[in-house]
Amino acid sequence: MDTTTHTRLIASDRVEGTTVYNPDGEKIGSIESVMIDKLSGKVAYADMSFGGFLGMGDKHHPLPWSVLKYNTDMDGYVVNIDKDKLKNAPTFEADETPRWDDETWGKQVHSYYGAAPYWM
Repeated sequence: MDTTTHTRLIASDRVEGTTVYNPDGEKIGSIESVMIDKLSGKVAYADMSFGGFLGMGDKHHPLPWSVLKYNTDMDGYVVNIDKDKLKNAPTFEADETPRWDDETWGKQVHSYYGAAPYWM
């Protein structure tokens, strides 16, 4: 077994492409990128893509990093959200740049997922 696979730390390029599941084990998306606060060093968000085909028509969801839990058995992240709630979650298009630094927007995203903002 590759011992680097299941350690506490992971390189950002290994997070990209990791599958995200709901608690029932259904695939709901995959991590496109992670957003790191340059001042605190905390991972703030995971940009999760959902839906679409070959990158076309997919939505991107800014998930507060704190709502993702890594499951070694699934080799992916689990977020406690069902597909219906995900459909109404904050999203952005692939060609959009989210307002990552907008505190009001960030509070709305964190509130939707019931998570405390990473900067507090």
